[in-house]
Amino acid sequence: MRVMVLVKATKDSEAGLMPSTELLEAMGRFNEDLIAAGIMQTGDGLKPSSHGKRVAFDGPSRTVIDGPFPATNELVAGFWIWQVKDMDEALAWAKRCPNPMPGPSELEIRPFYEMEDFAAALAPDLAEGVAHGDRPAAP
Repeated sequence: MRVMVLVKATKDSEAGLMPSTELLEAMGRFNEDLIAAGIMQTGDGLKPSSHGKRVAFDGPSRTVIDGPFPATNELVAGFWIWQVKDMDEALAWAKRCPNPMPGPSELEIRPFYEMEDFAAALAPDLAEGVAHGDRPAAP
């Protein structure tokens, strides 16, 4: 099971406050443990939303919105992609994580959709391939 672990933004991360040396070292050790266990596929931190842009869609219309974005607690400051047995294993690893922020913070764990999740919506010939582990060609 693949999951994305989202490090939720805080006022400090949105202000561009850099982590302490101690936190960087603790997170480095945690990442090394994840890699050694074969859990971590990738991960990284994100710059504050003031460096970002959003593209809003409404039918054929596209509107670019410059950051910073409101609702800091709904923004993402970083992420990992983990390969785990199940959500319980993801939770166990998340509980081992050093607090990623100087104050209160949150991680959000979300499973990825896998091709098997779409089997019922696929044409019968594609669904048969998915059942045997094949992935349909990208559009």
